[in-house]
Amino acid sequence: MQSIIGNFPWQRTPWHGGTAKYRLGMRPISLEHWFQDRPSPDLRVHKYSLLKRNYEQVVQTMPEARDAQALLGRQMHSHGWYDEASGDASDYPDLIAALSLQVSDDLCLMQTGGEQRLIAASVCSPSYWNIKDKIGLSLSDIHRPVTSLQQKIGSQIQRFIAKAPLMTPFERSNWFVHGNRQRMHLAAEGEIEGPPEAWFLRSERETLCRFHDDYLLFTINVRFAPLRDIAQYPHALADLTTSLSSFDADEIEYFGGSAKHQRLGDYLKGLR
Repeated sequence: MQSIIGNFPWQRTPWHGGTAKYRLGMRPISLEHWFQDRPSPDLRVHKYSLLKRNYEQVVQTMPEARDAQALLGRQMHSHGWYDEASGDASDYPDLIAALSLQVSDDLCLMQTGGEQRLIAASVCSPSYWNIKDKIGLSLSDIHRPVTSLQQKIGSQIQRFIAKAPLMTPFERSNWFVHGNRQRMHLAAEGEIEGPPEAWFLRSERETLCRFHDDYLLFTINVRFAPLRDIAQYPHALADLTTSLSSFDADEIEYFGGSAKHQRLGDYLKGLR
C-alpha cells in the first residue's frame, strides 16, 4: 500500500473556488517544472513491482509508437529527466516503461494529429480506468464513458492538443475520493466500506506537453490525504461542498454512484 504523500495541495485545491470537476483548467508552466520530482522509494517499489509481475496491465504500446518513445526519451534526457546509462531501458521491451521509472508520473503518449490516438503508456496509478481498454483509442473514444466530460470539454481538449506550442508544458489538477489510498483503481469501487472519515482524497497533477509536431505527452502524478483532514481547511471544505453539488447524473455515476456522492455530501455538510 502506498504511503500518503505529504504535499497535498490544501492551500490551492483542484476544486478551489467550488469549480466544476470537469473543466480544461490548463496553465502554462516552465520546462524545469514539467516533472516535479523523482519517484520516492515506495513509489519506485510500486512501479517496479507492477512492471515485473504484471507488465501488460500497466504498459501498452502500439507498433507505430517506437519512434515517439525514442523522441520522448531524447527530450527527457536533454532536460535532465532520463539517464540513458541507467540500464532500465534494457530491462523492458518498451522504452516508456524505463522512462516512467525516472519520474513520479505515469506517462501517456498521444498523437497530435488525426484522431489523436493514445499510442503508448505506462500507467501504474490509474483512477477508475484501465490502460488495456484505452490503448489505440482516439481521445473522444477515451472520454466517451463520461458523457458530460466529452460534451463539456471534449472539443476544447482536442483543439488544445492540435494547436499546443512545442515544448511548453501545461498543468492542471484533477481529484477523486477513494475508500483507501491504494494507487491502482482499474474500475469504480462501487459501495465503499467504512465511514467517510476513513476515506481518502486523491489529487492528480496532470501535464500536457507537445514535445514534437506529431506527439504529445500526458502525465499523471498522484497525491493523497485523509478526507478527515479537510476539517482543518474551512475554505477547501466549503469549495468541495460547492463543487460536489454541481455534479450532473453522468458525473455522479462516474464518480462512484449516487450512494457515494450522497454519503460524501452529507459528511462534508456535517463538518461545517
